[in-house]
Amino acid sequence: MQTVSENKCFGGIQGVYRHASETCACDMTFGLFLPQEAAYGPVPVLWYLSGLTCTHENAMVKAGAQAWAAEAGIALVFPDTSPRGDGVANDEAYDLGQGAGFYVNATEQPWADHYRMWDYIAEELPAIVTANFAVAEDRQAISGHSMGGHGALTLAMRLPGRFRSVSAFAPIANPTRSDWGRKQFAAYLGADESRWAQHDATLLMQRRGFDGPVLIDQGSKDQFLDLLRPEALAHALMERRQNGQFRMQPGYDHSYFFVSTFMRDHIAFHTEALFQD
Repeated sequence: MQTVSENKCFGGIQGVYRHASETCACDMTFGLFLPQEAAYGPVPVLWYLSGLTCTHENAMVKAGAQAWAAEAGIALVFPDTSPRGDGVANDEAYDLGQGAGFYVNATEQPWADHYRMWDYIAEELPAIVTANFAVAEDRQAISGHSMGGHGALTLAMRLPGRFRSVSAFAPIANPTRSDWGRKQFAAYLGADESRWAQHDATLLMQRRGFDGPVLIDQGSKDQFLDLLRPEALAHALMERRQNGQFRMQPGYDHSYFFVSTFMRDHIAFHTEALFQD
């Protein structure tokens, strides 16, 4: 593993690291914030998954999460959103290919050789992080924005016991019924729609729910509301009587101005779950 950079940040260290990924068959980059408490032993960790067109860097520099994580004494992991490189398949559209991995394992060509983001986030990267840094394996939570909110919710519900809490900012909530989902699932997973359901947060909430608390924030002026379909997930939460909150935030859009405004709330929400005995 290569250290790309390490900077002092709110008493801790904000690092960026690159490693050869066996899962994605290319080099992958991730960001990791460690609070000063990590110098004395493993600390709880919050995973943050980013959205379409993003890299590991977007949330790392725009979300303002490190200040609140340092205060709470928790680590933050910022993975990339897809495999990358000259030999990695891509598309001219912003919502397919590099920067748009959708946190699935592709089964169709030309994507299948590299686009295995589910396994990367669920298995390979956690093993690398816990083996090399002072991060607790048994105190983990997950969050994300847009495509990353979709990833956070689906990972949390399909990996019971892994994460103590899950949150999302403007998640792609019902991708099997949206152009942000149907296009990508058809390309990555093929035409059999029965294989798509395991990557739809609304359907997963209806069928299995989450074994912990959920927090979702959605801006009322989000320019992508019709693609996100938040009403479907809100209905599923209520129908299941899930332990959670769905908050429609008046006037906010889809940007990191929205995310950074409510990041403190999300860090506090996860901190409570992460430090519960």
